[in-house]
Amino acid sequence: MLAVSMRSLALSFSVLLLAACGRGEAPSAAAAPAAEIKAPAGTYKLDPNHVSLTWKLKHLGIADYVARFQKFEATLNFDPAQVGNSSVTVTVDPTSVKTDFLGDFKGTHKDSPYGSFEERISREDKFLNSDKFPNITFKSTKVESTGPGKLRVTGDLTFLGQTHPVTLDAIVTGSADQHPFTKKGAIGFKAVATFNRSEWGMTGTQQYLGDAITVEFNGEFHQAEAQEAAPTTG
Repeated sequence: MLAVSMRSLALSFSVLLLAACGRGEAPSAAAAPAAEIKAPAGTYKLDPNHVSLTWKLKHLGIADYVARFQKFEATLNFDPAQVGNSSVTVTVDPTSVKTDFLGDFKGTHKDSPYGSFEERISREDKFLNSDKFPNITFKSTKVESTGPGKLRVTGDLTFLGQTHPVTLDAIVTGSADQHPFTKKGAIGFKAVATFNRSEWGMTGTQQYLGDAITVEFNGEFHQAEAQEAAPTTG
């Protein structure tokens, strides 16, 4: 029973990692090889069928527990010529938590009002409290180039009613000036970041679960609108 309880806590708090964003270093993204940027300037929408947003945190100091969010949206305004003019906004549905838990939740939590670990993680006020806070958002405030195909994105991450600045490192994993099916621009990113959940008010379980949560995003953006050329004078 204690083992089941500990796993419940791990699942619950690990979900906090949310945010397609994170604070701190992202060595795995920075170390990966970046692709050449071929995508043109414009507004891009996330392809919901070719994307993942996973998170992990240490359980009892033994191993990382990994899960994901299944529903989120993102819009990218991209300018490859002047990367600093680019921006991204992300909205995550905290009720879309997905874990790999295969146990009998109701059988081991007979007094719980929730039907699954996922529901408990998303709705309980100790965790993501989605009934009160139905969205998790990230809005970039600064985009910098750190090398060919490499970016550092700083922005405001909001969840549990708190907003704090976070930074994530990203690489371009591939791009095309014309997607073979849409015939418009396409670009893919990998972004990794780590932040402490206690900075958003998630405290009291650090003796069981790591405070640091790592988020990893992998996904494609497809061009929705081309960027208009700046008007000329003279």
